[in-house]
Amino acid sequence: MSNQSKIELMAPAGSQAALSAAIDAGADSVYFGVGKLNMRARSADFTADDLPSIAARCREAGVKSYLALNTIIYDNEMQEMQSLCESAKAAGVSAVIATDIATIETARSLGLEVHISVQANVANFQALEFYSRWADTVVLARELTLDQISTIYKKVQEHDVRGPSGEPVRLELFGHGALCVAVSGKCYMSLAQNNHSANRGACLQTCRRSYRVTDEETGEELVIDNKHIMSPKDLCTVQYLDKISVAGISVLKLEGRARTADYVAVTTRVYREALDALAAGTYDPSTCQPWIDELSKVFNRGFWHGGYYCGKPLGEWSGNSHSQATETRDQIGTVSNFFANLNVAEFKLIKHTIQPGDQLLIEGPTTGAVRFTAENLRVDGEPTDAANPGDMVTLRLPCSELRSAAGALTAKARRQDKVFLLVSRDHS
Repeated sequence: MSNQSKIELMAPAGSQAALSAAIDAGADSVYFGVGKLNMRARSADFTADDLPSIAARCREAGVKSYLALNTIIYDNEMQEMQSLCESAKAAGVSAVIATDIATIETARSLGLEVHISVQANVANFQALEFYSRWADTVVLARELTLDQISTIYKKVQEHDVRGPSGEPVRLELFGHGALCVAVSGKCYMSLAQNNHSANRGACLQTCRRSYRVTDEETGEELVIDNKHIMSPKDLCTVQYLDKISVAGISVLKLEGRARTADYVAVTTRVYREALDALAAGTYDPSTCQPWIDELSKVFNRGFWHGGYYCGKPLGEWSGNSHSQATETRDQIGTVSNFFANLNVAEFKLIKHTIQPGDQLLIEGPTTGAVRFTAENLRVDGEPTDAANPGDMVTLRLPCSELRSAAGALTAKARRQDKVFLLVSRDHS
């Protein structure tokens, strides 16, 4: 390991349920967007009115909160951007993630901590030194190798580069999730084809579709082994965390603000376990397969292990525009009641037959995402070996100690939470 402090794990929060899932699974920080001035504007589930409650929930759990304000900003949006910065400051949001210099300067003028977004494409020490005038954390370009990152980190130390806080500038890196064929996400394909700009958080991911390459003069099609020639596999670095630490990374960011709460829970939990093992000195890259298997259960387009960071040329194409997750989820009901003293949830089964031993999932805005094995299954209050559609089902849930100020055991279901059946899927 490096002589750095423990790596901060940053998780995505695109919804209230995902926010709860990230906190419960052990994130050190969460990032989220509100309105249209963020790079996931099409999936943003929050408004400016949510900022006080988000910041308060994170403070209570000891988690940092980062507002993504990372699109380019036009003159007619300056007031909206300034208002969001003011609201973030008033709410006590920990920092703003930004690319546009207008946003960066506005945030700093209010005393808000700034993180430079990956869209700035910081790929060398001089660029990092430039941004250190405003920023305490810089997200490095995704196309760098670990050797290049290490060089930047060593120069930060040699030149004692510090941000506005007076602390050495921290280096942040994307550690897991979707990759874009464009340089650090800067792409105009969606804008050119559909008038929905990726740089404005409105990407329609037209690159993920299948394409034919045709010679316009002869009409002949080129022979290619994969029609999805612009859809990379997802990045996975869980087996390279020791190298990432040695290179000087302080913050590891998980991609996925457009993903489900379950995705956030699984990925955050896996990387939390791996980073904790790294800090404890028990991490072993050769024994990471169980973590990879867990990550494979939720949305992914196949994994590109190590990615550019390990000096690999981009050639890991997904071969498919859809998820390669090893599990599917199907909603089988909605929680109608929860008996906290017994830790028992009640719901009406709307499809499938479920039996003890089946894998289930409950998701909700404050519940987050809870995976568990069906046990103590009852129908109409009586023990049973199987529940069928139409049955009123009750079953006991596992207790878990949430990261709350009280640190007490907390019930893990609420009325209106969705109940899913998890089923293994074979892609071979």
